[in-house]
Amino acid sequence: MICAPKLEDTVMVAGSERRELIEDERSRIIEHLQTGTEMMVYQQRPERFTVQVLMETMQVALIRSRDRIVKVLDIFQLKEVRQWATFKDFQQFNESRGSKFRRIFCQSEKEVQRDSKTCFTIFYGSEFILKSLSLNADSVDDAEKWLTGLELLRQETLAAHTPEIIESWLWKQMYSVDKTKKNSITLKELKSLLPEMNITVPGGRFLEERFVEVGAKDYVLDFQQFHKFYNLLIFENQKVLLEEFEKGPAAFTMSNTDRPESSVLPISDFQNFLLSRQKETWAENLNKIQELMTIFIDDTMRKTDYPKFTAGEFLCFLFSKENSIWDEKFSEICPLDMNNPLSHYWINSSHNTYLTGDQVRSVSSTEAYVRCLRLGCRCVELDCWDGPDEPVIFHGRTMTSKIKFKDVVKAINDHAFITSEYPVVLSIEEHCEPKQQKVMAQMLKDVFQDKLLTEPLDPEAEHLPSPNQLKGKIIIKHQKINESDHTDKMEEENGNRVARSKLDSFRKIGNACREKQIRKAKENKVLEKEGELCIWDPIDMRFYKHDCIISDNKLYYSEEKEEDSPMDGSDLHLSEPWFHGRMAEGRITAEKLLHDFCKGKDGKDGTFLVRESDKFIRNYSISLWTRRRVQHYRIFWSSENGHSSFFLTSKQCFPSMCALIEHYRQNLIEYDGFNLHLKSFLPRLNFVSHHQMGWFYSNLSQAKAEEYLLRIPRDGAFLIRQKEEPYTFALSVRVEGVVEHYLICRYNSKYVLPDIYEFFSLEDMVSCFREQLFNGKIKLRYPVTPQLLERFCMEDLSTCDSELYSEVPKDNPLGHQCKGVVDILKCTVARNAKHGRPLVVTLLNKENLKLIEFTSEILEQVEEWYKAVLNIIQNKFMQLNNALFSLNGGTGYVLKPEWMRDPTKKKPSKQNIRIRVIAARHLPNPDHIVSPFVKVELLPYTGDEVDDYSFKTTLLNDNGLNPVWLGQGNQPKCFEVDEPDLAFLRFEVSEEDTFSDAKLLAQATFPVRGIRSALTPRGMDSTTPLKVCCGIWHQDVSSRSFKSCKLRGGASMDRTCLFSTSHRCSIGLRSGEFGGQVNTSNSLLGSSNHS
Repeated sequence: MICAPKLEDTVMVAGSERRELIEDERSRIIEHLQTGTEMMVYQQRPERFTVQVLMETMQVALIRSRDRIVKVLDIFQLKEVRQWATFKDFQQFNESRGSKFRRIFCQSEKEVQRDSKTCFTIFYGSEFILKSLSLNADSVDDAEKWLTGLELLRQETLAAHTPEIIESWLWKQMYSVDKTKKNSITLKELKSLLPEMNITVPGGRFLEERFVEVGAKDYVLDFQQFHKFYNLLIFENQKVLLEEFEKGPAAFTMSNTDRPESSVLPISDFQNFLLSRQKETWAENLNKIQELMTIFIDDTMRKTDYPKFTAGEFLCFLFSKENSIWDEKFSEICPLDMNNPLSHYWINSSHNTYLTGDQVRSVSSTEAYVRCLRLGCRCVELDCWDGPDEPVIFHGRTMTSKIKFKDVVKAINDHAFITSEYPVVLSIEEHCEPKQQKVMAQMLKDVFQDKLLTEPLDPEAEHLPSPNQLKGKIIIKHQKINESDHTDKMEEENGNRVARSKLDSFRKIGNACREKQIRKAKENKVLEKEGELCIWDPIDMRFYKHDCIISDNKLYYSEEKEEDSPMDGSDLHLSEPWFHGRMAEGRITAEKLLHDFCKGKDGKDGTFLVRESDKFIRNYSISLWTRRRVQHYRIFWSSENGHSSFFLTSKQCFPSMCALIEHYRQNLIEYDGFNLHLKSFLPRLNFVSHHQMGWFYSNLSQAKAEEYLLRIPRDGAFLIRQKEEPYTFALSVRVEGVVEHYLICRYNSKYVLPDIYEFFSLEDMVSCFREQLFNGKIKLRYPVTPQLLERFCMEDLSTCDSELYSEVPKDNPLGHQCKGVVDILKCTVARNAKHGRPLVVTLLNKENLKLIEFTSEILEQVEEWYKAVLNIIQNKFMQLNNALFSLNGGTGYVLKPEWMRDPTKKKPSKQNIRIRVIAARHLPNPDHIVSPFVKVELLPYTGDEVDDYSFKTTLLNDNGLNPVWLGQGNQPKCFEVDEPDLAFLRFEVSEEDTFSDAKLLAQATFPVRGIRSALTPRGMDSTTPLKVCCGIWHQDVSSRSFKSCKLRGGASMDRTCLFSTSHRCSIGLRSGEFGGQVNTSNSLLGSSNHS
């Protein structure tokens, strides 16, 4: 159970400060919450539940009947408990979330106001868009107690000490298997629980022996015995760490370390450890050390004036948040640092603040503003457009939903200064006419009143005012537009629209035009990656080249690029009758065809066919009938300086396969002991040239043709069918998801599309429109053959429908050439050998299960694109943003380094950081026991060699509870920091998936200047309140001028610290958007020395 950290608490609920509580009042409120209260809960439909707080696990439970818990919320995930100003606000909020309300009839204004005081909403979760639970108590007194009590417990949970957090977590583990609520756990239940705790069940009689050791009877543990068992389990693999403290400064020895309680560390040795190795100046005060030690001492008899740590308690301290890597002075606001002009600060800012998803068709919400402001954002964006009666906010010219400007302003007013008292900037992107601009101005004045900054603080000042001067103020950032300017702007927009329409009518798409348009579209876009990729087409079953760009966390790709016709004749064989292409079951099918063809011809030797190799890409095989059996000879292909070569043996090469076949029809094949001629060939069945096969149907109705074409999820799918009338045909083609039909007439030996084109054959018609746009709309791209339709029946190729991935916005970096767009934040990413390529990147949309697969001709470029995508999915840039603004108490204002504010100042000297990762605890468990490794990065990379800025530990199999990284494979790493004021350290805990790709489990990012020199663990944010990834890591930071001295001295493990890696849970933010971090964490232990 988590105890209160102090006897008196000041409780904040929805921005209103409630009075201080004395211990008796607190106890009565908590007891009321533990007893439970019957309330109306609004989910999909209103329903009455008993709402109760479970103090052992620190959870809020909804109970439908006696002991039937239907839902629990972890209090550590609570972000806000909001009381609503009016019942109407409460009702509108819940209806927007899908709840259904009964209409209220015949209620007086007083009764409705009373209802609003009994209504409140709990906001919880770890995503950017929080989940919510709305409740309506039967009395105002009940509502007040729950509002006060939940906020009090939320604050206490955040302030809880590590042993209290572990105890609460252990209660949850026990309750997860203790279905009978007997507060005990059997041996069988424990075996099923251990994998959930992220560790393999030890073999032999390990569990039975530990049951005996903790005093269990009949193989059943009560909670205290379960807690002792956990101490034994967590200690077993990590007792080896104690040997690290027998050397170096402040060395000490714990004689017997077989059990967590078998050896002790007196307060004098612990003080020496804190002073000499941890560099804790406060450790001169023995009383403070005593207070710290009593937090971790479980036995009250040892909580004396001279306490002693057991071995297990000492390790628990090392992995605790009380031993954090983060220097807490940077979590405090420095008042003197807040007296500089605003332009001297980095300000935590948000782009498209109103959006909850993508920028094309997601939902706009006032809650997005609330979330950003509560996460410390100090600058938010309002895109304002004319509404029917009043201004609205949305992403213009898209399908995003609209919200009222007035509602946004009210939400900002209610939440602007809850997290930080420093000024909030409203960045207004103005699209409204002057009339509605005046409405906006009046709303700002009415809602913000004296908070709104309307006049300069000092008209004579040479610099901008400081954050201290602007406390509690709302600043409007807006470009004034007068009526004449607005008229000119509208005329200009109308002129541009007409011009664009004319250009669209006459634009001819070609490669030269493509490059020009792409270059123009890029001018106003921030591009994260651009280049040429090969994207897999599941219909043609081949890769096509596309121009691709990553921007705004999206992958944009063009139409497939035209491939130049080979001048060397390397593809001439495709139209030869002896070339059978790719055959199902490869050589087996070839042997059957040749056997059936030759057995009736007295086994004529030399009959052959050529097919694509079923084992080797761009290689082929000759299947040859000889001596009543089939021999297979591999044709090799190579390319050098753009010229292709084909050969059976390297002694004799040919520029094309046709030349090779013609040669061996005239000359002997001297190969593998055989001397044979290629004579007659087995022609391809119903031979026509390769691009015509199967698209003609002699007896197919229009309805059936539409059915066939709509099965193929691609525009450009086509077929030609014979109509009932003589000499008439129909071309059926899919255009923008709709099937269109065009009449073809045969007249004077020509095939005529009325009033448009004439051709000597249908083949010529198809060939023409495979290269040119048909009817100015689309090329005949995908012939709908019976084989293709059969494959669609066997495979679900709709998952490969990248064209339907997302609507292509007009404002995209590829302009008119953009064919499709992939929202990377909605995807998972993997890489593996596929489709005959050594490395293919696969993006799978988690919402609609669509996938896109791409590679590149250059292997290194595939790796670069994969890393670019991975960085977006892992939200690395948002993590750097959060790390930067964790400085200065999370106020949203960080003072720039002095050398950036004053050009006469010099940059600080370079530093060297030496890091070693040692151990971890309580790693996230996705749904299986993890095999973790840790990666450490110094960001940003300022050199050419990536290895100079990152390193990884070895992978440990099947242990996410208490892994240890010691030994020769896990040596310290030294980084050189060019600009310490701008550098970040990022710790990432991952596991390998089935393709040996890193799958992120948790991460933590810190500004280098805020890190203590220590052997510390730092909690990694996750979905549990435990400090996981608690890696003992060693860091030694020194000025460059002292580099040789430090390294020569060996850089011993001067401090042990805990760092927390934040498990972002895919916060789902867009580029430039503000996001928050999860309040719970995991811990990784390592060592550092910062000097």
